[in-house]
Amino acid sequence: MLETTRLSLRLFAPDDAPFILRLLNEPSFLQHIGDKGVRDLEGAQGYLTNGPLASYARHGHGLMAVVLKATGEPIGMCGLLKRDNLDHPDLGYAFLPEFWSKGYAMEAAKATLDHGAKVLGFRTILAIVSQGNAASIKLLEKLGFAFVRLEAMYPGEPEVAVYAWAAG
Repeated sequence: MLETTRLSLRLFAPDDAPFILRLLNEPSFLQHIGDKGVRDLEGAQGYLTNGPLASYARHGHGLMAVVLKATGEPIGMCGLLKRDNLDHPDLGYAFLPEFWSKGYAMEAAKATLDHGAKVLGFRTILAIVSQGNAASIKLLEKLGFAFVRLEAMYPGEPEVAVYAWAAG
């Protein structure tokens, strides 16, 4: 678990399925990250099992639930992903719209990058972002990421912007 002033980042658990169902079906998630095909609680549990929980077991890291320390309410997710088609782990995050523009994404991302560099030993961390997602691009640049290239993550998909961050 990671702690910031206002947030706790913890491993996802199967009982986070209702939150995941809502987050993955937010219009902004569908537009900028993509449709994961999660339409019910069973699908959300499958997403957790085959996504974050499998990543913890396989890589020792993955997306984590971001919760408000004051209330324990989940507000988003943030963590490091390992994709087969990228040479380095990448930072991923998504938050419910009512928690945007409050500095939570910056706070969670900084804690994640710090953990990735100091604990996991990553010297380079990437981020991929849809070209039209100005808010995420602005956040990445504030975090010290630099644009590297445009790349389609999978054949037939639109190109996304790849950014890189160097530890130290």
